[in-house]
Amino acid sequence: MPPAGPQDAPEKPERLPAKETWRALYRHFRPHRGAVALGAFLTLIGSATGLAQPLAAKSLVDRLGGDDSIAGILILLTALVVLGTAIESVGAYVLERTAESVVLAARRTLIGRLLRLRLGEVERTQPGDLMSRVTSDTTLLRAVTTQSVVSAASGGLTFIATIVMMGLMDPVLLGVTLGVIVLIGGAVSLVMPKIARATERAQEAVGTISTALERAFGAFRTLKASGAEQRESAAVEAAAEEAWRHGVRSAKWQSVAWSSVGLAVQVSFLAVLGIGGARVASGAISVSTLVAFLLFLFYLIDPVSRLVEAASQYQVGSAAIARIVQAERLETEQTEQTEQMEQTKQTEKMEQAEPSEQTEPTTHAAASVVFDGVTFRYRDDLPYVHHGVSFDVPGPGMTAFVGPSGAGKTTVFGLIERFYEVSGGRVLVDGVDVREWPLAELRAAIGYVEQDAPVLAGTLRENLLFAAPHATDSEVRDVLVRARLDAVVERLPEGLDTVVGHRGSKLSGGERQRVAIARALLRKPRLLLLDEATSQLDAVNELALRDVVAEVSREVTVLVVAHRLSTVTLADRIVVMDAGKVRAVGTHAELVAADPLYGELAATQFLATSA
Repeated sequence: MPPAGPQDAPEKPERLPAKETWRALYRHFRPHRGAVALGAFLTLIGSATGLAQPLAAKSLVDRLGGDDSIAGILILLTALVVLGTAIESVGAYVLERTAESVVLAARRTLIGRLLRLRLGEVERTQPGDLMSRVTSDTTLLRAVTTQSVVSAASGGLTFIATIVMMGLMDPVLLGVTLGVIVLIGGAVSLVMPKIARATERAQEAVGTISTALERAFGAFRTLKASGAEQRESAAVEAAAEEAWRHGVRSAKWQSVAWSSVGLAVQVSFLAVLGIGGARVASGAISVSTLVAFLLFLFYLIDPVSRLVEAASQYQVGSAAIARIVQAERLETEQTEQTEQMEQTKQTEKMEQAEPSEQTEPTTHAAASVVFDGVTFRYRDDLPYVHHGVSFDVPGPGMTAFVGPSGAGKTTVFGLIERFYEVSGGRVLVDGVDVREWPLAELRAAIGYVEQDAPVLAGTLRENLLFAAPHATDSEVRDVLVRARLDAVVERLPEGLDTVVGHRGSKLSGGERQRVAIARALLRKPRLLLLDEATSQLDAVNELALRDVVAEVSREVTVLVVAHRLSTVTLADRIVVMDAGKVRAVGTHAELVAADPLYGELAATQFLATSA
């Protein structure tokens, strides 16, 4: 495993340029543009009915001094209010539903991408921070991709239409209104970047909360055994307080922006009332015109509020988009489509080659493995783990890898599985470079039991079928017997359907190892990788599983990282590694006699008393 270091801390996302932010916004918005357009259209119609209300009110005031009936005008006003409200409600529903669809699509895309990340990227990034991008950041995306866009469009159009109507009534009063709005609007524009910065820092703090909780629950027993509950609680609370501080700061600036809208309208109202009253007294305009103008002024609150809302939501959403884009830029493994394209090119290349040069992956027989001058390091800033590693493993049979800690044994398995790409040299499976295999096909041929034998939350059956979802009940029963899990299943309250707890917490260490081995065997691999897979088993179960592995190795190529003499002596060949190099290859007896390091390991680490 790569060593931890300062770079393992989560990166702070850089603020995206406005053009790139809008490009990312449009990417999420584009599949739903029809629904958004419908919602915007309905919203505009509702706004248009509102624009007619001041005109109807003007007509009503004009008729108050005469003998004409006002019943028709009142009915029209009522109808406009009801119709406008109904249409806007439908538009709001369409937009809300579309917003939820945007979040769903974003989460699907992000989840699919995060689960295809290269292992190195996951090891450099805090899992809790990645999870917060799927949950918290996509929620903020909801508002900015629909409500902000529609609010800006509908608010802008309504604002322009209202201003035009006000200008037609009295240009002088319009000039007074715009002067106040521009003055206060300039002050609001200074507030918007502050909202963005506060929101971005609040989201970073939310990611820190997720990271801290994931760390605590991932080692919950260790946390309790160490008496570290208070310290870990303090770390999580500190992150929560940080999120609170920046959230409050964002709320403060947003409240300033919102209150500025009301202030602009109220100051405009007082100015228009004073100047408009003087114009009425001078006979420049009628009382009904002043009433209609004041109604338009109050109506202006809605489009101005929408524009301010759109601007503040954009500032909030742009911070979330920066974090989502950063996650989308993390390097992933090849997609199935990319693999198919590369496989087609490789097939064409092989068809053009001489028959003797054609090499295709074997699909049934035990796999062969060759390391040819492999060099590797986890990151460019870290030292090399492998320095020209070379060995040849024909199948079937068992090959054991031994050596001191840090020799690069587990890394061998990571390179075979293509969890990492070699820095130099080649890793061949069945004579084909693993980089030329379709990734899914390569891993389908391999069964892998990790050193810590992870068990997933869920039932025992789900864990067994995790790597072989189409296995039959008879195949499951057979593998339970072979892995010595049948007795365990019988005493579980619900048998195979028993929930095993978070990370298999309801199973013992030895039971988790047997589950991992059974899961790998159920896959029916051609290449079985065992990273000290029996280290937590008692002597009886270890002996039984050694016999199972020995039996499997007659038909399957088995590679095992071994720390016990009992495992090593069963191997057909042993690869001794030291400081990232292959030191020697041979049988147990040959290496005890010929290699001093292996002889020392056999006498100490393996606890051997004789060859």
